[in-house]
Amino acid sequence: MTREPSARYLPTPRMRRENRPRVSPRLGEDNLLRLLKYLKPYTLSVAAIFVLVFCQAFSEVYLPNLMSDIVDIGIVNGDTAYILTMGGRMLVITVIGTACAVLSRFLSARTGVGFGKNLRSKVFSQVESFSLRESEKFGTPSLITRTTNDIRQMQDVVTNTLRFMLRAPMMFIGGIIMAVSKDAKLSLVIIIAMPVLAALIYMVGRKSVPLFRAMQEKIDKMTLVLREVLTGVRVVRAFNRVDYEKERFNEANLDLTDTAIKANKLMATLTPATMMVFNFTVIIIIWFGSLRIDNGYMQVGDLMAFIQYVMLIMQSLIALSMLFVMIPRAAVSAGRINEVLDTSCQMKDVEQVNRTGSTARKPQQSPEIKDAELVNKAINDPGSSRKRPCPFGEEQICRAANAKDKGYVEFKEVTFSYPGAEKPALSGISFCARPGETTAIIGGIGSGKSTLINLIPRFFDVDSGSISIDNVDIREMPQEELRSKIGYVSQRAVLFSGSIAENIRYGKEDASDEEVHRAIKSAQAAEFVFSMPDGLDSVIAQGGTDLSGGQKQRLAIARALVRQPLIYVFDDCFSALDYQTDASLRSALRKETADSTVIIVAQRVSTVMGADQIIVLDDGRVVGAGRHKELLDTCSVYREIMSSQLALEELA
Repeated sequence: MTREPSARYLPTPRMRRENRPRVSPRLGEDNLLRLLKYLKPYTLSVAAIFVLVFCQAFSEVYLPNLMSDIVDIGIVNGDTAYILTMGGRMLVITVIGTACAVLSRFLSARTGVGFGKNLRSKVFSQVESFSLRESEKFGTPSLITRTTNDIRQMQDVVTNTLRFMLRAPMMFIGGIIMAVSKDAKLSLVIIIAMPVLAALIYMVGRKSVPLFRAMQEKIDKMTLVLREVLTGVRVVRAFNRVDYEKERFNEANLDLTDTAIKANKLMATLTPATMMVFNFTVIIIIWFGSLRIDNGYMQVGDLMAFIQYVMLIMQSLIALSMLFVMIPRAAVSAGRINEVLDTSCQMKDVEQVNRTGSTARKPQQSPEIKDAELVNKAINDPGSSRKRPCPFGEEQICRAANAKDKGYVEFKEVTFSYPGAEKPALSGISFCARPGETTAIIGGIGSGKSTLINLIPRFFDVDSGSISIDNVDIREMPQEELRSKIGYVSQRAVLFSGSIAENIRYGKEDASDEEVHRAIKSAQAAEFVFSMPDGLDSVIAQGGTDLSGGQKQRLAIARALVRQPLIYVFDDCFSALDYQTDASLRSALRKETADSTVIIVAQRVSTVMGADQIIVLDDGRVVGAGRHKELLDTCSVYREIMSSQLALEELA
């Protein structure tokens, strides 16, 4: 079975690595705030969080002052009533502060999750709009990581920022003010301790941020290996490469683990180091505070309150340090996310409003119809055919298309190259496919057959030339409108987890049971579908792994048939069928697609022999076009393909 596009036209792994976007630290930091616009729907929640956090911070700063008064006034004077009164105030303030803390955490968590949901939806929609070029530019594993892990980093930093953004600065500033109000001279100890703590946080953050940045890239690598192993598990087992894949995964996993351990070791040193600074600071405060109490400059309650204020100041610095470490890591993720959001699809879609009523438009006549003499000839002799010169010097059969037919497809001097390829995959392709006719495309491996097919639904844009449907360039047609005209069956049958009926209705969501049954019957799938216990409601595994290759191909064909489009595109989707099923399917397809344009890519000559027009490709160029008998006389490439296959069939 051929696999298009050919490997020689595809970018090499080195090319893909060079073309893949790289995130610079500066880019991530600059783009971090850009993503905060997705918090706009939660403006009221953010405002409420600010108020709640303010109340919580105020209660935490105010409580040590009340405790100081209880010790210095109530306990020293033995005033039980005062102690109970102030204790009651402390209890009320504590309850209010706790309630504010719980509610602010709830709102910040909900806001963070909502922000992640909105951003994830935006990124997913953007990726869905990418052409195959943009998707290959990033790579599937990287897009998965950016949509999951990177957005999770942003979600966590938003949640934690909302919790500590106001609380930590308020506790820090409020703690310093209250500490100075208790004893200004003793507050000099804090001024000495703060630079030490700030230098410690800076050193840890400076070393850990590059490690966090490397972790994101290594997560991409591990996702790549894991995805390859899971999707190719049958090949891995068939060639006894399980141990090799385990080693490959372990290498990527250990690489990520080592980097994560290094980063977390650095972060782990931050807490004990700050606690050591805090404990030494408390020792110094108690030492000098006891001297000031002994000299009558300070009271015991004030010293207790002073120590608690120092604790609040240190805690706020630690909280801010955690944010300073999280923000650079999130900045890297933000840069990676913004690269996806900033990448515009090279295939520009025209505005639907510019083509109002286009779906009801009468198709323009093909150039051949404009010639009155040829039109009269076609009317007077419907069975006649005419010939026109082809770009490669041969002659191609082109019957006059009926003016009221829809689905007329024409290639005009189409050239296409894959990014980074040394030579074009297709060069100077010109032919037309008409409604009511079958156009078959055949050629050797790597000749460009599937590449040509993929240009029709506009998975890629041509480099030069044009492809038109009903005389309208597909680049001037909205992609949704274009693809609604096409029933596409890919070279590799793709099925989704769910029931058989759901997979077939993927082609037409509102298809009736009768339409589904008819499509299954025409696709020669009725026998195995209705032999299943639940029939159409039978659930198949993701990718149809519990079905044979031929069964998957027939269900994929039924999905296209139920759509009843103007144009059918079959990309070598008969390769897994036996000859009898292939013949029965082609016979049924002729009835189902009698009024449609059918374009088939096939490897078997038996599949294309009955086509109204056969296009022979070699090395990305058209080397022959016509009917089967004509090509036997005029095209050496076609004769070689046929002779080799007939020999194989006779041996079989």
